[in-house]
Amino acid sequence: MALKSDIVKKGSTRAAHRSLFYAMGYTPKELEKPMIGVVNAFNEIIPGHMHLKDIADAVKLGVAAGGGMPVEFPAIGICDGIAMGHDGMKYPLASRELIADSIEAVATGHSFDGLVLIPNCDKIVPGMLMAAARVNIPCIVVSGGPMLAGRYQGRDISVSTMFEAAGMYEAGKITAGQLDQMEKSACPGCGSCAGMFTANTMNCMAEALGMALPGNGTIPAAYFGARRMMAKQAGELIVDLVKRDVKARDIMTIKAFENAITVDMGIGGSSNTVLHLTAIANEAGIELPLSLFDEISARTPYITKLSPGGSHHIQDLNEAGGIPAVMKELSKLGGIHTDALTVNGTVGDRLKNAAILRPDVIKTVEEPYRNKGGVAILNGNLAPDGAVVKESAVKEDMLTFEGTARVFNSEEEAIEAIIGKKIKDGDVVVIRYEGPKGGPGMKEMLNPTAVIVGMGLKVALLTDGRFSGATQGACIGHISPEAMEGGPIALLEDGDIINIDIPGRKLEVKVSPEELAKRKDAWVKPAPKVATGYLARYAKLVTSANTGAILK
Repeated sequence: MALKSDIVKKGSTRAAHRSLFYAMGYTPKELEKPMIGVVNAFNEIIPGHMHLKDIADAVKLGVAAGGGMPVEFPAIGICDGIAMGHDGMKYPLASRELIADSIEAVATGHSFDGLVLIPNCDKIVPGMLMAAARVNIPCIVVSGGPMLAGRYQGRDISVSTMFEAAGMYEAGKITAGQLDQMEKSACPGCGSCAGMFTANTMNCMAEALGMALPGNGTIPAAYFGARRMMAKQAGELIVDLVKRDVKARDIMTIKAFENAITVDMGIGGSSNTVLHLTAIANEAGIELPLSLFDEISARTPYITKLSPGGSHHIQDLNEAGGIPAVMKELSKLGGIHTDALTVNGTVGDRLKNAAILRPDVIKTVEEPYRNKGGVAILNGNLAPDGAVVKESAVKEDMLTFEGTARVFNSEEEAIEAIIGKKIKDGDVVVIRYEGPKGGPGMKEMLNPTAVIVGMGLKVALLTDGRFSGATQGACIGHISPEAMEGGPIALLEDGDIINIDIPGRKLEVKVSPEELAKRKDAWVKPAPKVATGYLARYAKLVTSANTGAILK
């Protein structure tokens, strides 16, 4: 069998290349085997990644058992939680491109035959999937798994609880001692944070796309044996994919993306998946317009209610049957392409033995939590190119809301006003110039949203930035065009009346077209917040949120 890697291993002109392989201890016999890159995002700054050495070791055992030559190399990662609420949050989304670019460079520069991608958290998962679609060789994702929920006073809690606890403390609802006890209980060990936040949503999306084995998104990281078993299976499977020449784009087709969007709507996944699925599809040569998300949402019932929208966590979804059970239930309505290819057969093959094992966690399509999907796309004179809200995490009495705009030109200004108790019930907090270009990097707004929830305020929040998967409430992000491009959000003034109609998919400001035109003529584009380094280059190249914040 001719291998892609033969170009760096065979022939007299590759004697020097072989010398370099021998310097690392690879044997002549190994050089005859498929060369499999094991892309390990291990680091000691992300809880979801601190155990990935063990996962990588298991993958390499599987590759060797399957007849391949495993070769490990690293990928970077940023912890969204630790980066939250300060200038560090400008970097996570921008790092998605660095991850994809670096994998492309190493994989192509060394002519790997296949890749096993080991991510776990927020931007690392989509970055690796983007790289898989771009290099288009056999690839499989095997994540580190979700964190178990923490326990405090007899209830499950997670990192999102702690962001909200800050607001509770500021409002005098809990003491400093209680805050200390909670923060030491919320995150009990390794894994991606325990709710249906961005990291876990994207690991579930890897399953739904067919790029990962069943259980990838839901088997807890602490279930060491099950995670290692999956890693070994993935390692062995990648060699088979190379031998059969099943490439990433053979799996990541439009059917796969429609399956992923359907699952996303059914589980009430993070609103960030709109950004990430669009960007991954772009690398595969597929366009995913925002209208497709809304069309699928309209016909997909919301059948799981996980944190932050509910009290269940990912471990509960795993006990309930995981993503295969969700997909089998959603397939009853014809929303799942069962003939779509996966890394180990078809979607239909996976669903044969799937079943709902905990009806309290996964509802039926006949009796869902809501008849529409978890994410909604809004349009109107405030968001001509669209905006995104995690509808499943919005309380019923906030699905429609009208309030007075309180406008801030940065997240920091908004936080200062919220903590300073200058925001009142009925306000609509507007945070602008935080989009892909304006931020730059499209910061997540979990800090202000969580403090608002913790303080018990009945307000909405709008931004051209984005929200964490842990965000709950009437929080509308991805407003496009963004303020830095002169979008309508840049023209808002304190006191404007904002109308939010999530069921009607509308986001409007009650200002006449003539007045908006007058404000547009007077608008002056502000100077960039960052003028040097990677973020300055990123800001020049990045596109709008409605296109996935991809680079031109």
